[in-house]
Amino acid sequence: MRNNEYYISRQKAFESSARSYPRKFPFALNKAFGSYLEDVEGNKYLDFLCGAGTLALGHNNKEINQAMIDLISSEAPLHTLDLITPTKDLFVETLIENLPSGLKDNAKIQFCSPSGTDAVDAVIKLFKTVTGRRTVIAFSGAYHGMGHGALALTGNLNAKEKVASLMPDVHFFPYPYSYRCPFGLGGEKGLDAAIAYFERTLKDPESGITKPAAVILEPIQGEGGVIPAPIKFLKEIRRITKELDIPLIFDEIQCGIGRSGKFFAHEYAQVSPDAILVSKAIGGTQPMSLVIYDKKYDGWNAGSHAGTFRGNQLAMAAGTVVMKKVGQPSFLQEVREKGEYLLSKLNELKDEVSIIGDIRGKGLMIGIEFIDPSGEKDMIGSFPPSSIYSATVQKKCFERHLIMEKGGRFGSVMRVLCALNVSYQELDEMLEIFTSVVKEVDNGI
Repeated sequence: MRNNEYYISRQKAFESSARSYPRKFPFALNKAFGSYLEDVEGNKYLDFLCGAGTLALGHNNKEINQAMIDLISSEAPLHTLDLITPTKDLFVETLIENLPSGLKDNAKIQFCSPSGTDAVDAVIKLFKTVTGRRTVIAFSGAYHGMGHGALALTGNLNAKEKVASLMPDVHFFPYPYSYRCPFGLGGEKGLDAAIAYFERTLKDPESGITKPAAVILEPIQGEGGVIPAPIKFLKEIRRITKELDIPLIFDEIQCGIGRSGKFFAHEYAQVSPDAILVSKAIGGTQPMSLVIYDKKYDGWNAGSHAGTFRGNQLAMAAGTVVMKKVGQPSFLQEVREKGEYLLSKLNELKDEVSIIGDIRGKGLMIGIEFIDPSGEKDMIGSFPPSSIYSATVQKKCFERHLIMEKGGRFGSVMRVLCALNVSYQELDEMLEIFTSVVKEVDNGI
């Protein structure tokens, strides 16, 4: 078999300049198993990215693979548009069983095209259609996808600056981010300010913002830097939107399906949204996205939304396996316990070095924010974010065969998105590599 450089050079020659991961991880993959990848040269890597959180049960899970093999062997149709099949019926039944009580008895499901961005566009279409309104509210730091409509709702400016005429009438509000409070307050005061600003603006007849068709937010911002929304924030946003008759959408594309230690991350707040967006892990390694919404908003006519690949039977077979496994209370408890273990060890590391400013997250969705300790502190005492340290740590981790991705403001946050069934031995392996690299970088090695 040819070496990594052979495949990398060929990829560079024929793929677009938009490719991203190969720039950070210059290898060619050959095999994958559990939490590990193997390149074409036989080198083994510990994968703490796992398809950006898609692989809830890791690579090539035997139960998932067997479900897909059984489906193929049965001569069942693999492409069905939105026609019903026994495979689809079981998938829907399993999904509804795992829904929070607020939606469980009133749920409608729209199967979308494969990517999460398609679910975002679908839900905005739905609520604009039903409400007759045009405005949508999103939050700073949000990531909702790269489609033309979804990108308009995304906070990051890099992908937006050169794209003209994105979806109009989108307004951004501050998202609570205690370590870098947008109000310069931090803590409870910053949280209260975010809530008050949201409520007063929407109730102000001089705000300049017409009544929204929807409010969309991530219960845990992923690409924005792994920032969990405080429970109080989710509760208050739900109270305000319900009072004003504004549909509330929770984008659970990355933080859902067990990632947070709950089946859906918003369950920590015990609130019920009007719609939940799901993709990534729901397809059990295969492409799938869908919108789960309250039936009172089911105002579409036949054909109002469609997608050629919305009937991906392999994804439904695989996703059913994932939901049955992840939905078990004992499994979710293990995710929470492993997350707490990882957080405790990472906080110990934070106390020993100068270049980590904040550790945060829920379950196995954790962010490690790197800072420049030689910079000037802001008004709440936080050092400036450092993309240099995070990039250096990422590169050195890759050289030691650990895969981790960055995110957050200025790309300063290293993120944990490992398989949810990761072992403690694998967690310790990650901690050993990551700790040694961070200490080296902290010491200027």
